Amino acid sequence: MKKTYFIWLAIHFIVWILPFWGIATDPNARQLTGISIFIILLFIVPLLNNKPLLQTLTFCIQSLMAILIFYPVDNELSSYAILIQSLVMAEAVFYLSRTKSLIVIAVQLVSAAVFLTISTITFVQLVWCALYYLLLVAALLYFQVIHNREKEARMSNEALLEEYRKMKRQLLVEEQQARQDERMLIGHEIHDSVGHKLTALLYQFEAFRLTAAEKDKETVGKLKDLAEQSLEETRQAVRSFKQREVGGLQGVIQLIRKLEIESFMKINFSVKHGAFAAPLTGEQSFAIYRAVQEALTNIMKHSSTREAQVIFETPGGSIFRFEVVNAATHERYFQEGFGLKAMRDRLEKVGGSLEIDYDAHRFLVRGTIRLADWGGSDD
Repeated sequence: MKKTYFIWLAIHFIVWILPFWGIATDPNARQLTGISIFIILLFIVPLLNNKPLLQTLTFCIQSLMAILIFYPVDNELSSYAILIQSLVMAEAVFYLSRTKSLIVIAVQLVSAAVFLTISTITFVQLVWCALYYLLLVAALLYFQVIHNREKEARMSNEALLEEYRKMKRQLLVEEQQARQDERMLIGHEIHDSVGHKLTALLYQFEAFRLTAAEKDKETVGKLKDLAEQSLEETRQAVRSFKQREVGGLQGVIQLIRKLEIESFMKINFSVKHGAFAAPLTGEQSFAIYRAVQEALTNIMKHSSTREAQVIFETPGGSIFRFEVVNAATHERYFQEGFGLKAMRDRLEKVGGSLEIDYDAHRFLVRGTIRLADWGGSDD
């Protein structure tokens, strides 16, 4: 709406140059009053975007103001009146529905009839004016049909795109849930079969060790230790199967999906310069995950909007850098809290650093980590 309004405003400015040039030599009180009311209504139009009835009334008043401004002098028809009326009709067709635009067009045609009635014109001029308004109305109504079809198609495409995104997110959630259920099932199978058998084996080793000869006890003890290690590794595997939280860069993607679905956040995630191929250690990846998680949580808690931008990049291939940007307005006063301090400490432990940049228009959290296999030198 804002962009189209300024386009129409520019068109009015260009079109009104000619009428001002023509009447500026001797404008009377009637013309000045009509021009003032017309321009005031021109600036009121964007305020009535959601009120079509008032918008229709505004365009109709502008049509009547054209009579007040360009009332025939010495019974001569003013070509400026036709120009301004055509512009108002075009603007009404662009903004209003078919029925309401026809009301404005009817008022415009009545105004044009008034001009033609009180003006001294030839039959050829009368035919020309009638043909002009006929072609103008036909062209405007045809444009309105095409414009409405394009608007409906765009809205339909946006609705389909939104539905597609919802279905895709739901599919990802269901796929993740199915994968997790399968992992849980495998974990239970390992725990119930292998884990129980290893436990029973440990009891048998212990019973055998108590009755075994002295020379065999050391061997039985080693076998028992091996069975205990196998049982502990089995338990760790079961715990990893049951663990839902995923760290690292893949965890950030899952976190973003979760916040978009559950918390209705709008997150623009972009990866630059092959960031996913960066040689990060597991500890560094997890530190990045926790830092992004804390930054997005702070946006949910303290920001007036639920929009954020997350950027991963590896400029020059020597460092890994992430940025979390919130475009909402913030107060000038800012104090680093416990969450940001913990984030800074976690990044510093893995050879990174944290920067906070904020002003009246955005709040930015930037983390930088030196890549482990960088071929540079510190000398």
